[in-house]
Formats: sequence, structure tokens, C-alpha cells
Amino acid sequence: MGQVVVRAGCWIIMVVAILAGPRPELTRARPVVFLLIATVILPLIQLIPMPPAWWQALPGREILQIPGQAPPWRPWTMTPGATRNALASLVVPATMLLLLIQANERVRVWLLPTLLAMISAAVFLGLLQFSGAQFNSPLLNDTPGVVSGIFANRNHFALLIAIGCLIAPVWAFSDRGKLGWRGPLAAGLVLLFVLTILATGSRSGMLLGALSLVLALVLVGRRLRRQLSRAPFWAFPALVVGGIIVIGGFIGLSFTADRAEAINRLIVLESDQDMRTRALPTVLAMIGNYMPWGSGFGGFDPVFRIHEPFDLLKLTYFNQAHNDYLGVALDGGIAGVTVLTLGILWWLVGTIRVWRAEADDAVLRARLGSAIIFLVLIASIMDYPARTPTVMALLVVAAIWLAHATPRKPLTALPV
Repeated sequence: MGQVVVRAGCWIIMVVAILAGPRPELTRARPVVFLLIATVILPLIQLIPMPPAWWQALPGREILQIPGQAPPWRPWTMTPGATRNALASLVVPATMLLLLIQANERVRVWLLPTLLAMISAAVFLGLLQFSGAQFNSPLLNDTPGVVSGIFANRNHFALLIAIGCLIAPVWAFSDRGKLGWRGPLAAGLVLLFVLTILATGSRSGMLLGALSLVLALVLVGRRLRRQLSRAPFWAFPALVVGGIIVIGGFIGLSFTADRAEAINRLIVLESDQDMRTRALPTVLAMIGNYMPWGSGFGGFDPVFRIHEPFDLLKLTYFNQAHNDYLGVALDGGIAGVTVLTLGILWWLVGTIRVWRAEADDAVLRARLGSAIIFLVLIASIMDYPARTPTVMALLVVAAIWLAHATPRKPLTALPV
């Protein structure tokens, strides 16, 4: 039900924005627009009906032939309904992109605290789940007893919180580098976010949380040192060490109080019981079977059931490859891998550009966008976060921040 509300709301917003919104500014957002258009074109092409001789020539399609019946025209994808659903899901990033290219600078500045407030609200919902509060929303596909916030997957929730760990310190320094009351509030939010990641029980979330803290220090380290310019030389490293001790102390207290579910799951994990590890050979074999055309976007579950060995059968189903690079290769074949590679290359070039530039507020937001995309790329090795509407929207925001940076003066060395 949540998807119905989100997608219907996006269509309404998009229509109103097209009819009543300002003229879009595409000058610096063209790479993001082109990448999104390419992403939309892929499932569209997969849904074009083909004559029997064409689709029968595609690898793995023999199972679609019904004995005794004349083969009908069929699309490229093996699962047309799932591919239509995948195509429909792209209304979320398309709407976000339209709103951002219509927005003025004031809206872009307010976007940072708005995202932080939304992530904080999601964390509050997760803490309610952690406390044992009973609630059942028809809009959330949650699992009883699991701290997953607004997601059905605890790993995706942990990624969202890790992104919050990046946004909070950048927001604190976004007012011309002045901390004021924002500094203590941001520090408290980061500590709360880290402890909530532990409560989710997400093992990958622990890695993402640690990466986000390091990236956050890199993002605001120079501005923090500027704030401490009148302090003794040892003030900055002492502050960093003190922060590590405080966070480590709270993590230790959480573990000793049996509240760090992620650490508990990491300790008791046996690799041969992890479904991701056990299913990996089957997924790799499927990719080889359906290359170079792919099996169709959105259809991993039914296609996996065709190839699922008996020793993997269980009462629950394996819904995704849990490695989105492999998932894109399986779904989209060479075309999907090409679009994904182009997107990563654009991110890499943009990242090098903004980190070699003199840092103003726009460049700081661009670096934040680059760091957010980096976290999603890392998380996609172990899961499929970019297939969720929330992370889709955040990726568009991060990409627009990265694309809109206007470096004034390149530096000879990377700033710390």
C-alpha cells in the first residue's frame, strides 16, 4: 500500500510541477537527466513485444514455450508484470529530479536540514520499534521484532542512518562555517544515529556507519580546524580522539547491555548459513545463462525459482541477488551494465573535480553528495538499497548536489 501512495503522490506532484512550476534549469544537471533517461529506456525496451522467432532466440526462454500451443508475441523480459512495476517505480526519482531542477538556491539550501529532519523522524520510528512498541501501519512492510524504520530491510534502514551521519556535520557547518547551536545538536544526532545502527542488527550497517564517520570527518575537518584556529595545536586531534572515545564508550555500554543487535549477529554468524553466500554460485550461473540480453528488470524472484537448487529451498523466498551489481547484470545484461558503468564513471570524475576545488558551501554539498553516492555503492555490494523509493530519491539529491558544484579555483593537492 505504501507504494500506491508514494507513486500516486509523485504523479500528482509531477503534473502540478509541470503545469505550475518554474522553467527547469538543465545547464548543470544534464548528466543526471541523461542517466535517468537511460535508466527509464532500459525497461521500456524490454517491454516491446517481439515476434516468436526473436524472443525464442534469447537465452533461457525455452521455459516460456507452452507445448502444443503456437508461440505468441512476447516482450524481451521474461517477467513483463515485474518489469512494468520496475518501470513504474522510476516515477519517484523522476519527480525528485524535476523538483530539484526547478528549485532555486534557497530551496537547495533548505533541502539539507529537511533531509536531516526526515532521517531523524525515521530514526525515532526505529527507536519505537526497538522499545517494543506495537504498531502496524498498512503503508510499511515491516517485520515484527526487527528495527527497520520505514523500510522492510534493516540494511536499508542502516544505510539511511549512515547517510544521516554524513548530513548532520555538514549541516552544522553549512552556515558560513559557523557552528553555534548546530554543533552540539549535530554531535548528539550522530551519536544517536550510531547507536540506532547497532540496534538495527545490520552487520553491513556497522561498516557503513564506520565509513560515514570517517567521511564526515574528512568533509568538515578543514572547517573544524578553522573553528579551532585560536586553540592549541593539539585541540583538533584531542577533539577527534575524544569523539572516538565517547562513541566507542556508548557502543561498549550498548553491547554490555545487550542492546547492540548488530554486534551480536556478527558474533554468531556462520557463513554457510548466510543465504547470500549460499545462493551466490546460483546467481553467477544465472548471469552467465542470460547474458548478454538479461532476464528482465524486476523479475529476480520468479527467475531465481526456475534455477533454485533443492538445498536452498526454505519457507522464505530469496527476493533479490543481494548484490545489486550482479542484480543489474542479470536483469539488464550488457545494456544494464553499460548504464551502471557510465553512472559510476560520472560519479568518479565529478568526485575528483569537487575534491580538487576550493571549498565553498556549494562544493561542500557536492562533496556530501559524492559521499552519499559512495555509501550507496558500497551498500549495493551486499544488498539492493537503490531499488527502494527513499534511496532512489536520495541518490537524485546527491547527484544534483554533485552536478551543481561550481569550483572556482582548482588546488594542486586534495584538501583534508
